[in-house]
Amino acid sequence: MGILNVTPDSFSDGGRHANADAALRRAQEMILEGADILDVGGESTRPGSEPVPLDLEWSRLDPILDQVIDMGTPVSIDTYKAEIARRACAAGAVIVNDVWGLQKDPAMADVVAEAGVHVVMMHNRLAADAGLDILSDIDRFFEISMELAEKAGIAREKQILDPGFGFGKTINQNFIVLNRFETLKKHGLPLLAGASRKRMIGAVLEAETEDRLFGSVAVHMTAMLKGAAIVRAHDVSPHADCVRMIEATRLERNPVE
Repeated sequence: MGILNVTPDSFSDGGRHANADAALRRAQEMILEGADILDVGGESTRPGSEPVPLDLEWSRLDPILDQVIDMGTPVSIDTYKAEIARRACAAGAVIVNDVWGLQKDPAMADVVAEAGVHVVMMHNRLAADAGLDILSDIDRFFEISMELAEKAGIAREKQILDPGFGFGKTINQNFIVLNRFETLKKHGLPLLAGASRKRMIGAVLEAETEDRLFGSVAVHMTAMLKGAAIVRAHDVSPHADCVRMIEATRLERNPVE
């Protein structure tokens, strides 16, 4: 899953693809680099970011969404607002990536169900709590999200879980989640890992955002070996290569044969 932020203030690439032409060029680049999904977002959800009004968020997405969808690679809409999700799905988005796991906007689960699309339900918290059993908290959160999905009529096979690296967690809690990632398989749904360029990497490597590629790959490949089905990344090409090598190893043969 390649990240396409059309925002001026995303933590890693804020403003770089806010211009429509730049966003479309980056979308095409990521497809050529091997992205299977393009995750398009019009609001930064980095820690401490200010909420964006619906109309402003849509004004960032509207000029490029149709054209990105027309490129033919499945598009995910990164939003927690039901109305943004509704509009994006009407345009052809096939995944809603909700950083609040259907628990922020009470209309979101119904919108996803009515559109018949997939949904990524991410664990989140308003603030980190160092004394919290983070794995138990994630389990409880996922159970609520899955219950909301079931009540709305979202098909089980269209649900995906994301433990939310960097969201409402201490640095240490992020590594606890990574180290126990395989335990999340007990929920019986595909898992997404999204740690690209995040602070947990910078804290270990003492590296600025732009210098966290190798750390991002290390975290994502660890997650894949522990059960992640999708990795969400800024740097598509190196991740695509690593995914192909993991697949070849699992199959014990060249997967393209």
